[in-house]
Amino acid sequence: MYWLQSFSLYLAPMAGVSDAIFRRICRELGADVTQSEFVSAEGVLQAWERTKRYVQIGEGERPVGVQLFGANAERMARAARVIVEAVRPDFVEINAGCPVPKVVGRNGGASLLRDVELLTSIAGAVVQELRDDCPVTVKMRTGWDARSICAPEVCRRLEETGVRAITIHGRTRAQQYGGAADWDMIRHCASLVRIPIIGNGDITTPQDVLRERDLGAVAGVMIGRAAMHNPWIFQRAKALLTTGQLPPEPTAQERIDLLLWHVRCAIGSAIYGDEACTMRAMRARILAYAKGIPGSKRLRPALARVGSYAELGELAAILLASADAG
Repeated sequence: MYWLQSFSLYLAPMAGVSDAIFRRICRELGADVTQSEFVSAEGVLQAWERTKRYVQIGEGERPVGVQLFGANAERMARAARVIVEAVRPDFVEINAGCPVPKVVGRNGGASLLRDVELLTSIAGAVVQELRDDCPVTVKMRTGWDARSICAPEVCRRLEETGVRAITIHGRTRAQQYGGAADWDMIRHCASLVRIPIIGNGDITTPQDVLRERDLGAVAGVMIGRAAMHNPWIFQRAKALLTTGQLPPEPTAQERIDLLLWHVRCAIGSAIYGDEACTMRAMRARILAYAKGIPGSKRLRPALARVGSYAELGELAAILLASADAG
């Protein structure tokens, strides 16, 4: 994990967002490390043909990790082995942070923070299964809720299992994505262990990245929601870190060009099916790219219903003309 030798910028694993195309975009725009959408151990073991499309690794992506969730140590270890043999990721990450009910309801994701013994047994089993074949990391939250903050204990226990790094989202499961991320807790955890801690939560500007680099507690920062509509944050943060100069925000033309290119790549890859299926799958991504472009609010209803690439091209032209006029 050579990228841990210096302060690094990570793209967060986001369901429905962090596919191979978006990972490549973020790498080209300055992300040092990316991760796949999370996949379930049961999906890997019982429905591999359907699941494997989520973990395919393309050219120019590395270093890239695959995130895995589940609640059974033996099956998590077996699934990790399948993934490593199939796609050779640079690391496998255990998901102990996802707050969504469909994951928590299966005792995976952030639910593992209510059972530290189970979480450490899963981590230990995956580490022992993969040994020197592939590093293992964990992504977690600070605790289940404000009354059960367990991150310091969990970090120490995970370090003992042999995991190579831990990413901490500075919120509890109860917070979901609301409230402020607790960066004091993230930094405190980093002071307790020898393995690298990556911080996640409320990194929305290049200045946020610079602050954490200069404070020196964490080994890197992970960016999620901010990158969904502004993947240029990696490029701009990298420039600020290396030169001290902050490049301007991308222009409306640059945003629209990337939007159209991303959709063309998605259609060409057929990862979501035919053009109609791809356009439905990409609507949230289209709205995210358009966010903040002058005139985009008026076009949101049409963008949210767009059904073909030709129609998107027409809307993009209107959007660009509106932005130029504004």
